Amino acid sequence: MTIRSKLLIFIPLLVLLMNLVTYFLFQSGTIVRDSYDLIMGRILKYKETTRASEDSLKAVYAYLLHPAEDSKAQADRSLTTLSGLHSTLMDAGAAPPLASSLTGYGNMIRTLLSLEQQTLAAAENGSSSDAFGHYLEAEKTVSFIRSEGQRLVEGELDHYRPVFRNIQAENARLYKLGVAVFALGTTLSLVVAVWISRSITVPVSALVRSAKSVSRGNLDPPLPAGGKDELAALSAAFTRMLAGLKESIEKDRDIAEKERLVKTLELQALQSQINPHFLYNTLNALSKLALLEEAEQTSDLIVSMSNFMRYNLQNLDRQVPLRNELEHVKEYIRLQQTRFRDRVLFQLDIDEKALNVRVPSLTIQPIIENAFIHGIGHMESGAVISLSIYGGPSITKIVIQDNGMGMTENIRASLLNHTQVPAAETKVQARSTGLGTRNVFRRLELVYGRKDLVEITSEPGKGTTVVLNIPVGRSGMSSVSAVDSR
Repeated sequence: MTIRSKLLIFIPLLVLLMNLVTYFLFQSGTIVRDSYDLIMGRILKYKETTRASEDSLKAVYAYLLHPAEDSKAQADRSLTTLSGLHSTLMDAGAAPPLASSLTGYGNMIRTLLSLEQQTLAAAENGSSSDAFGHYLEAEKTVSFIRSEGQRLVEGELDHYRPVFRNIQAENARLYKLGVAVFALGTTLSLVVAVWISRSITVPVSALVRSAKSVSRGNLDPPLPAGGKDELAALSAAFTRMLAGLKESIEKDRDIAEKERLVKTLELQALQSQINPHFLYNTLNALSKLALLEEAEQTSDLIVSMSNFMRYNLQNLDRQVPLRNELEHVKEYIRLQQTRFRDRVLFQLDIDEKALNVRVPSLTIQPIIENAFIHGIGHMESGAVISLSIYGGPSITKIVIQDNGMGMTENIRASLLNHTQVPAAETKVQARSTGLGTRNVFRRLELVYGRKDLVEITSEPGKGTTVVLNIPVGRSGMSSVSAVDSR
């Protein structure tokens, strides 16, 4: 269950439970209050009616002693009040066992009202004896009303005494239930809070410990157990990240090991060769000796060979102007013309404005060498290799074209994808003098950070055209060594 689901389910359920219990307590309290109000309301009505009867009798007696308008008005108000209380009391009724007593009580009040009205009427007519006679009867009736009212109160109390006990018991039960509900609600809140917080904090703490362990170099830290919430997904993503990191480290370790082996082999190969400085000095001496012997062509050839080897043995990590690459290609062509003579025609179409563009060292010569070895090497005559350089505002195009044997689609795809050419696809087995074309393409891709710099057009028997698109005004940021052979 996700953290969101836990929050959306358990917290509303807890609140709903508390609201239901609170509503139940409120309803129980309302029933108790209504019962209490009913009982106390009847008792108070009895008391008020009895007091109103006595007050009305006093108001009539005051009028008899001092007949005046204000005393007459006070007596009338007392009678009106008593009449209203009588109507209210009779409408409210009494407990079932006291229904007949309430009827008699009501008749007494009506009798009292009648006697008091007769007393007031006799007093207004000047008949003092009749007025006092009615007053005495009213006084006796008030005493009966007082006694009957007290009896009704006692009867109500006797009738509702069990109800009072139930109310007291219900109040005690509600108090205990309130305490229990408070304790239960607090406990449930704490349990839910601890459960939800632990479901969040425990995996997060485990992830933090794992991250600290990874920061110390441990790529196999203990991870929290699986679950189905967001933190479990985060833990799974962290696990996949660690797996990818370990895989990347293993790849980097393999690459570093391969580079170390390659550099070791290169060093061993250089150590097994003639010292370059000794070789340059020897070639220069041979060139001077050829000039002394008036063999100028041989001297030029030796100089070309010396320049070619010096350029090939330079640091391949640096970039050079395209003009330097062109001069190196010309030295190579001069050497190859000595070997092939009229079998090969070299064509150059160079835009001088484009020769200041900087390219990785040894970019063009390996491709022309590949054209010699794998393109026209088998041709006895009519071979043509052309090199064209065109400048543009954003791209400098270098086009190397031959009319040789061409290549199959598998070979073309392997060169562009930097994969190994199947041995069955390669008919000409020859060794190049430097970098391979696949390595040149890979270096360009890494240096410029693009994969659209090389275009190859070729068909078996119809020659090959290689186009290099060099970005203008952008120097590569990567330094890439070369170890490939084709």
